[in-house]
Amino acid sequence: MSDQTTSMLDRIKAVLPQIAARAAQAEEDRMVPRENIELLKSTGLHRAFQPRIYGGLEMPVPEFENCVAAIAGACGSTAWAFSLLAQHSHQLAIYSKQLQDELWAENPDAVASSSIAPYGKAEETEGGIVFSGEFGWSSGCEHADWAILGFLRDTPEGGKAYSFAVLPRSDYTIRDTWFAKGMRGTGSKTIVVDRAFVPSHRIESVPDLMGMKSAGAHLYPDSRTYFTPFIYVFASCFAAVSLGLAERMIEIYREKTQARVRAYTGAKVGATIPAAMRLAESAHQVAAGRAFLEKTWEDMRVHAWNREYPTAEKMAYWRTNQAYAVKMFIEAVDRLFAASGGTAWFDSSEAQRLFRDAHMTGAHAYTDYDICAQILGRALMGLEPDPSLF
Repeated sequence: MSDQTTSMLDRIKAVLPQIAARAAQAEEDRMVPRENIELLKSTGLHRAFQPRIYGGLEMPVPEFENCVAAIAGACGSTAWAFSLLAQHSHQLAIYSKQLQDELWAENPDAVASSSIAPYGKAEETEGGIVFSGEFGWSSGCEHADWAILGFLRDTPEGGKAYSFAVLPRSDYTIRDTWFAKGMRGTGSKTIVVDRAFVPSHRIESVPDLMGMKSAGAHLYPDSRTYFTPFIYVFASCFAAVSLGLAERMIEIYREKTQARVRAYTGAKVGATIPAAMRLAESAHQVAAGRAFLEKTWEDMRVHAWNREYPTAEKMAYWRTNQAYAVKMFIEAVDRLFAASGGTAWFDSSEAQRLFRDAHMTGAHAYTDYDICAQILGRALMGLEPDPSLF
């Protein structure tokens, strides 16, 4: 672990008690408290993937995700929303230099939220598109200066190219649609765009972004960060949050079970064999999941460092390893929550928040293991990727 990593992780750990103290407020407000965003920005973590030319850190994936997991142990919603706001800079760093200057030249602390499902409608016009649509699930959007939004763009050949448009906050409104049982505090509201002009330099296709053919793909030849295809970095955040939640569940289960006494018999629950066995199995499962993720993240780092573009099979593993780890973490949380007693279901119980949030980490399109198992299975069988499995 580098000195930079230790320093950043130490800075994150220093603010975690304040973030944990606002976890209930995040749920009540249904968005991350502004104080949490300001605290985390004070550490510099939002600049993890920002190019150094703008003051960014160009941080390797493993270092960033370990910080995200630590935040998730204090507040899963804060970790989810903030990690995405920070992570999007990895994608934006391979857009045009013109867009990057718009983003960061005057406001180097600027961050973007996203809604990447291709719900947008675009009309071609001189110099760009006229863009409209409603885009849900934009985590942390209230704290973002820009938005990355998905749409299908007509190609000269008559087809459709999955693409992303980047819009400033002045070009869209936010509709409060976020009423959810899990990750209540992420503020994953709906962005509404009504005929905004998006110039061509703020648009890229997913194939170009993934294939190192975008306008800014080679802007930073000395960087060791941007050679990892952005989508795998994007997906890493969800698994890191799930990891942090599961590790926190182990902590509070141990603490509460050690002191727990059965109301009817006075028996000490922490001294029973079933309680110890549940704790042991979940601890093993979470430790195995962490090791699996760390190996995957390190593999990404090495490929980026060596500027080695991953093979199709390697990318299939990167895409799906994270979902399998999330599956493990949810199972570990469920095992402990099921044995935590009736008080665990109280609204005031941290355990039930962890239980709800853990399940939400497995509900994202990128952590759907039914999809991921098909993706990896096809790759291992030597079959062509199925475009319906994204």
